[in-house]
Amino acid sequence: MKDVNANADSKRRAGEEAARRVQSGMTVGLGTGSTTAFAIAELGRRVREEGLKIECCVTSFSSQNLALQAGMRPLPVESFDRLDISIDGADEVDPQLRLIKGGGAAHTREKIVHALSSEFLCIVDPSKLVSQLGAFRVPVEFLPVSLKLVQRELGKLGGDCVLRMAVKKDGPVVTDNGNLVFDVAFPLFDADLLEKEINTIPGVLENGLFARYRPSEVIVGESELRFLKR
Repeated sequence: MKDVNANADSKRRAGEEAARRVQSGMTVGLGTGSTTAFAIAELGRRVREEGLKIECCVTSFSSQNLALQAGMRPLPVESFDRLDISIDGADEVDPQLRLIKGGGAAHTREKIVHALSSEFLCIVDPSKLVSQLGAFRVPVEFLPVSLKLVQRELGKLGGDCVLRMAVKKDGPVVTDNGNLVFDVAFPLFDADLLEKEINTIPGVLENGLFARYRPSEVIVGESELRFLKR
């Protein structure tokens, strides 16, 4: 059985280390998820207690609430033409530092923010390190009107699509962008190629493969922090 407390400690160590990399005057992109929440909390503490001066943007309604609660005032992503640094988690990380993201259905905005960033720090616990991407299904955000088309075309790529359903409401998950998400299992694949192929399907907004916009560094929250670089 997984040690939940140990897992939380790993996430906290990684998140707090990433937050320590941020310096006054920086523009910062904040991702979404349980590991990023620790980074947001630590940044908020530094703002309140150390006088850290930053401008930040977020990738989801959830992260916006966390940032506000921590004492920060996020600006819209479109306020920035570049960011100094972005911090985010991942669902899987392979040896080439390619990622699968989107467990929180925020991968479209996350990819925008990381594309704007000069440095992308990915923060994970050790369980997210894999030898081959794909055990975690690839999230694909799409326009609701294109559901049948997207499902058919993903099938042609070998994908087995499952529409992501909400937990505490009837019906599917609706993203912050007003769209739906397929979680797609693929046979063994080339992440660089598949990321591009999925995005050529009409109606697809973005997918959760991060091969082009992979992180500058992955911080693994073990008892002794581990740093993986390209």
